[in-house]
Amino acid sequence: MRTVLNVLNFVLGGFFTTLAWLIATFFSIVLIFTLPLTRSCWEITKLSFLPFGNEAIHVDELNPDKSNALLSASGSLLNIVWLILFGWWLCLSHIAAGIAQCITIIGIPVGITNFKIAAIALWPIGQRVVSVEMAQLARAENARRQYQRH
Repeated sequence: MRTVLNVLNFVLGGFFTTLAWLIATFFSIVLIFTLPLTRSCWEITKLSFLPFGNEAIHVDELNPDKSNALLSASGSLLNIVWLILFGWWLCLSHIAAGIAQCITIIGIPVGITNFKIAAIALWPIGQRVVSVEMAQLARAENARRQYQRH
C-alpha cells in the first residue's frame, strides 16, 4: 500500500515538491553561509519523495541523551534563517500541491501528507527522516524513560 501511495504522490505533484526541495538543497550548498541547512534540507527531500512509510522525527527524540541547550539554541537560530530564505516558499509549494491533490478524490491521502510536510518545511532543522517503525520505537522508548523517571 505504501508503494502505491508513494507512486500516487509522485504522479499527483510529489515530483514538483521534491524538485523544489532539491533546488533548495542546491542553493543551501551554493550559498556557503547556509551550508549547515543542507543536511535538514536533504532529509526532508527524502520525505517529500517517499512520504508514506517514512516520518520526520526530531533528533532529540532519536537520541535524547545527546540533546543540549547550545545545540537547541543554534538549531532555533538556523530555523529562523531557514524560514526567511527557503521555508516559506517550500511550505507554500506543499500547500498548493496538497490543495490540488485534495481536489481529486483519489489524492486526498496524499494531499493530507503534503499538509503535514508543509508544517515541517517551516522549521526543519533537527528533523531526521526515519521509517515509521523506527519513529514509533523511539517515541515508545522516550515514553518509557519519562515514566521511569517520574
